[in-house]
Amino acid sequence: MRSRGWKIAAYCLLLFGATLSLLPFFWMVRSALMTSSEIFQFPPKMLPDHWLWGNFIEIFEVVEFGLYVKNTLFILIPVLIGTVLTSCMCGFGFARLQFPGKNIWFTLIIATMMLPPAVTLIPTFMLWTELGAINTYWPLVFPSFFGGGGFFIFLMRQFFMSIPRELDEAALIDGANYVQIFVFVLLPLVKPALLVVAFFTFTNVWNDFFGPLIYLNDESLFTLALGLLQLQGTYTSDWNLIMAAATAMTLPAILVFFLGQKYFVEGVTLTGIKG
Repeated sequence: MRSRGWKIAAYCLLLFGATLSLLPFFWMVRSALMTSSEIFQFPPKMLPDHWLWGNFIEIFEVVEFGLYVKNTLFILIPVLIGTVLTSCMCGFGFARLQFPGKNIWFTLIIATMMLPPAVTLIPTFMLWTELGAINTYWPLVFPSFFGGGGFFIFLMRQFFMSIPRELDEAALIDGANYVQIFVFVLLPLVKPALLVVAFFTFTNVWNDFFGPLIYLNDESLFTLALGLLQLQGTYTSDWNLIMAAATAMTLPAILVFFLGQKYFVEGVTLTGIKG
């Protein structure tokens, strides 16, 4: 009975935490279906008097929502390919290959995770300015083809190290080289980690506001996160449309997570078993 009581208390605590986590999302969705006056009504309403589904259609009329989605996908697809491919290759190299200074290079990569983005912002911006790449997608896409960041390289290395080396040795005895071992032996075994990298990359690029704000000036190049800022006026704002746009922007990330939830949780759980 005592054990059952603790379980009930634990479930109640988890349910309470889950409710608190979902409350902002619920508030965003109910605001997206209200008028602007209803949103700021006091005491606040939990549900609208009339469900204004037309708010989701109106955002396509007020701003170029379709253009912003296309621009975001134009950045997202190459970044996704570059990050998944190069982080996997770097993780394999640090986990399986032997080369001079391997530990030093890996330490330097991990050290980059400790630098706040504000520290490297100005020199990075000056570099892209000298290259004439401001107001283009190059600053947002090109860095993803160099490992995708220290966190992803570390994650892939840890996952590769959890795979027994006997598989590599058996493949070498059969005459395979390291490229064949990487592609045909190990790559199919790290699918959960690859999906974790892909999911984080998707959410980072889809929700990225700071990068496009720094490098893009032309409104025709704006991404979804930056383009929705146009809904906020200088003196007045249609908050119901802003909430509708935010809801529409959030749904793809939620859908991607639920479709790959099993592999995502598996990848996060298994990463770091062996260090």
